[in-house]
Amino acid sequence: MNLGWNIDTDEKRRALLAQVRNVTLSALQQYTLEWSQIKLNKISDTITFKINTELDETFLLRIHNNSRSKAEIQSEMMLLQVLGNHGLTVPQGQASRTDEYVLEMVSEEGETLYITLMSWLEGELLSDAPSETQAMNTGILMARLHRAAASFVPDANHTFPTWGADSFRKSMAKLEQYYDRFLSDKAWGMYQAAADKIIADLEAMEKNESARNFGLIHADLHFENVIFRGEEAFPIDFARSGYGYYLYDIAGTILGLGGKHRQLFLKGYESVRKLDEGYMRPLASMFVMFMIENYCHHSSDPRETAGLIAEQPYAQAIIQSYLQDRPFLFEPLEPITVE
Repeated sequence: MNLGWNIDTDEKRRALLAQVRNVTLSALQQYTLEWSQIKLNKISDTITFKINTELDETFLLRIHNNSRSKAEIQSEMMLLQVLGNHGLTVPQGQASRTDEYVLEMVSEEGETLYITLMSWLEGELLSDAPSETQAMNTGILMARLHRAAASFVPDANHTFPTWGADSFRKSMAKLEQYYDRFLSDKAWGMYQAAADKIIADLEAMEKNESARNFGLIHADLHFENVIFRGEEAFPIDFARSGYGYYLYDIAGTILGLGGKHRQLFLKGYESVRKLDEGYMRPLASMFVMFMIENYCHHSSDPRETAGLIAEQPYAQAIIQSYLQDRPFLFEPLEPITVE
C-alpha cells in the first residue's frame, strides 16, 4: 500500500493543506486552463482538487507525495491512454504547457511533489448497495479492463508495482506493529496463519500472462472507485494499478458485495473473459488477502480503530472459515469474536 499522507489529527490535516496550497496554485499555471474554482476533493494516497473552468470544463488535479515514483505515475498515464484507445471511458491525463503529463515541484518545506491533471469523469457514486444489473455491469467492466490492458507492453521507461506475495509480506509487517489496536493476540495468530496459507497459495500459482491469469490490473476497484450513469459502470482512480493476478483484482471488488451480488459480478466478468476451472480456491485466498491488506493500510490511523474493531466479528468469521477450508464467498456467516 502507498504510504499516503500523515493526517491522523486535524492539526496535521490543516498543516498539510496549507503546505500544498501554493503548490496547487503554481501547478495550475503550468496548464492552459482558465480556472474559476478550486475545491478540495479528497485526501488519501493523493490530495485531489476538483477544478472548474470558465468554459464549464471540469478536471481533477492530483498531488502525489514520493510514496509513488515519477515513473509509476507516468506509467499510469500511459495505461489510461491505452485503455481509452480501446474504447473504454476512463479519466485521461492532460498535458502541461511544456507537454508533460507529470510535473515535479518542490514545496516550501522542501518535499518533492508530483502533479497530474486528469479529465473529470462525470457519474454518481453509489450511496447504497448496487442493483443486480450494476453488479453484473461492474464485472463486465473489469473484464474489459483486463482484456484491454493486456495489449499494453510497457518499455523500460515505464514502471508498475507488483501485487503479490512480497507486497503482502510488507503489509503484514506493518500490521504487526499496530494489530493490538483492534485484535487480541489470539486473533492476530489467526491472521498470521491465514497469511501463511495465502503466501503458500500465491507461491504455488503459475504467474503467466499467456495463461491469462496475471497481468496489468486496476488493483483498487472498490465501489468508491466506480461511478455509475444509471446502470452503466465506469472506473476511476488508477493510482494503484500494477501487475497482479486477475483474481486479486476481482477479490478487491467483490469484497464490498453480498453473496448474490458477488455471483452476478462473476457472471458479468465471465461473459467477457472466462476464468480457469478451479478458480474458487485461489479466489478465496485473494479475497482474504485483500481484506487483510485493507486492515494493514488503515491500522496506523487511530481514527480508523473503532471501525476496524466493529468489522472484526465478520472478518474473523471469514478467516476462520478460510483456515478450515469451508466455503464463505457466497454463504452467509455468523460473526464470531476471538478473545
